[in-house]
Amino acid sequence: MNSHYSMEEIKLTRYSHGAGCGCKISPKLLDDILKKSDPDIHYPSLLVGNDTRDDAAVFAIDEKRAIISTTDFFMPIVDDPFDFGVIASVNAISDIYAMGGKPLMAISILGWPVDKIGPEIAQQVLEGARDACRRAGIPLAGGHSIDTPEPIFGLAVTGTIDIEKIKSNSKAIPGCELYLTKPLGTGILTTAQKKGLIRQEDLKKAIDLMVTLNDIGCELSELGSVRAMTDVTGFGLLGHLAEMCEGSGVSAEIFFDQVPLIPGLGHYTGQNIAPGGTERNYRSYGHRISQLTDEHKIILCDPQTSGGLLVAVDPAGQDEFRALMEFRGLTLQSFGKIIKSEEHLIRVIPAC
Repeated sequence: MNSHYSMEEIKLTRYSHGAGCGCKISPKLLDDILKKSDPDIHYPSLLVGNDTRDDAAVFAIDEKRAIISTTDFFMPIVDDPFDFGVIASVNAISDIYAMGGKPLMAISILGWPVDKIGPEIAQQVLEGARDACRRAGIPLAGGHSIDTPEPIFGLAVTGTIDIEKIKSNSKAIPGCELYLTKPLGTGILTTAQKKGLIRQEDLKKAIDLMVTLNDIGCELSELGSVRAMTDVTGFGLLGHLAEMCEGSGVSAEIFFDQVPLIPGLGHYTGQNIAPGGTERNYRSYGHRISQLTDEHKIILCDPQTSGGLLVAVDPAGQDEFRALMEFRGLTLQSFGKIIKSEEHLIRVIPAC
């Protein structure tokens, strides 16, 4: 991504205590916050709400079409303001793609420490957002801003979808093969950046992944063999797979040596570099996972920012899925499968 501002002049990550989707509240604490004793009011047109922890809300506007609505925002994950704007925007738009939808428009959410960082830097963040929206084919149509102690940016995004093509995270069935469209490791690499330990070629790999749109989700919505889909962000691969399994009433097994990883990640996992969100994630759902080694935990619970799509594919439709991946230039292999519900929600099978 071409920067519009010199990182020697400003390093945004110095102004925030967290970074990217690693800022998310832990899954366990989020469950506590969302608990309520009052009975839910039923809205017949609300097709997807909060009950399955899906990526976005879906509301029917007629018998065939629905609106998708989502929002996502966080503190800087990279130092460059333009790249921060792009990454935060791509990450927010991803929730529309993860439902199989087509984004329509976005509005921005900006929190800015006006006494610490000049408005021209915020302008660069917004330029990055406009670049991401342009690539997604949507307008950045407005927004809201407030004065905050730390920089915050994100989008609220509206999309649309045919009701019959909605891809929720709660429709996986035993036998489905699991695929991930982006490799893991952005949380580890951006933490290494914040510690001053990153190799520039590795930082570039992470940024290139985070600014890549998950627009393949629109095409995956056309495939009946895609039974469930979600994007992997702040809860890590295990957290989002756990949501898929819990919502679908199934379990999963994954083969650790087949999970896609960013090349060179071992240089950092060998130094036990991990964001604080990794341990928070593990404490939230680790009791529902088979025994993990330290390496498993660092990688599989790593909070991803603008991560890939986690896709559960019916084996009967593998050929059409692989044909689409090949057409889009993606070489993917299954790293696990959905199985009948068992004691562990997810079983991690170590490398031989």
